[in-house]
Amino acid sequence: MPMPDQQLTTHSATPASRPWHSVTAGFLGWMLDAFDFFVLVFLVDTLTKQFHVSKGQMVFTLTATLAMRPVGAVVFGLLADRYGRRRPLMANVIFFSVIELLCGFSPNYTVFLILRALYGIGMGGEWGVGASLAMEAAPPKWRGILSGFLQSGYPLGYLLAALAARFIEPAFGWRAMFWVGGAPALLALYMRSKVPESEAWKQHRAPTTRAILDVVKQNWKSAIYLVLMMTLMMFLSHGTQDLYPDFLRSTRGASAHTISYIAIWYNIGAVLGTLIFGHFSERVGRRRSMICALLVSLAAIPPWAFAAPIVTIAIAAFVLQAGVQGAWGVIPAHLNELSPDQTRGLLPGLAYQLGILIAAPINSIEYGLSARVGYSWALAGFEIVNIVLLIVVLALGKERKGRGFVAEVVPRV
Repeated sequence: MPMPDQQLTTHSATPASRPWHSVTAGFLGWMLDAFDFFVLVFLVDTLTKQFHVSKGQMVFTLTATLAMRPVGAVVFGLLADRYGRRRPLMANVIFFSVIELLCGFSPNYTVFLILRALYGIGMGGEWGVGASLAMEAAPPKWRGILSGFLQSGYPLGYLLAALAARFIEPAFGWRAMFWVGGAPALLALYMRSKVPESEAWKQHRAPTTRAILDVVKQNWKSAIYLVLMMTLMMFLSHGTQDLYPDFLRSTRGASAHTISYIAIWYNIGAVLGTLIFGHFSERVGRRRSMICALLVSLAAIPPWAFAAPIVTIAIAAFVLQAGVQGAWGVIPAHLNELSPDQTRGLLPGLAYQLGILIAAPINSIEYGLSARVGYSWALAGFEIVNIVLLIVVLALGKERKGRGFVAEVVPRV
């Protein structure tokens, strides 16, 4: 509460309490979390043979991870709104790192499936808490570009997984891929020593968990819209990324080395896309920037799915992922700006992860469609329809670009 000779006024600036540490912590957490997820994308064939199961069963472990992410969003999101961003984020990073490490010791498919489902809880909790911490610390005028920077951790994690597939797995085996994934636990030490608690959370802290849920209930229409938008965004990202290495192997006969290099290349495009369109959103608005990015992806789909020369495929994949992750680069800022102050730890992450829950069968759906219409049409046809729907949803939505999160205490004259 302000003192009697003070008043609170909405202020657009971020408190000068080491905001870069908060943004960096969110970025590193998301990058390492994404690395831990995408490691499996490059090991589908290897683990299918290792555990003596069908490829469909191994693809289902990806689905199990995605389906459990909303649980993590609820658990860690409520903790973040009730007790602060910093400590729940530390606990989350330690949790998903330990589970990833244990995946490398899996003796059979059943244990591996259970661990990947548990990993989904950790993955589901990281984004919402990390994004709220970062966006609340970011100065409003830099929120777009820092939103892109934060989200660039996702393709960078994918890129690191591709590098691990190229160099670690051939030299040390598949288990080492997961053991390396336990290293992010060390990030908790950085958070403990350098990352301050969110000033916005301190000012808008809800008194009880019930109060947090009441605010979500009062804003149910906005919550439903955010879930719909995020479902389509999940179809966009996972529908163009998760099975693409397998697509290149199955339909183009690409070697594991070639696939890893292509994945590295298109993830460089993805990183550039997050930064470019995140910055662009400060000039033209969040929704317009996302729509422009989606149009770029739409134009790249034909050569991405149907071209034969590897060089053409690589160029198309670079452009497509620049558009896909360009749209995603706006999401951290956009979701946090649309969320009520008291639920910024819960609602963005919950909408994000409910979207992935609905979209969780995407890998199984596309893999099943490939048997009917061919792999190329399964990927391309699904994404063309999805992108068109997403553009319509964005065009009909709203935004609150540049909204202030922190109220400054101003002495009364």
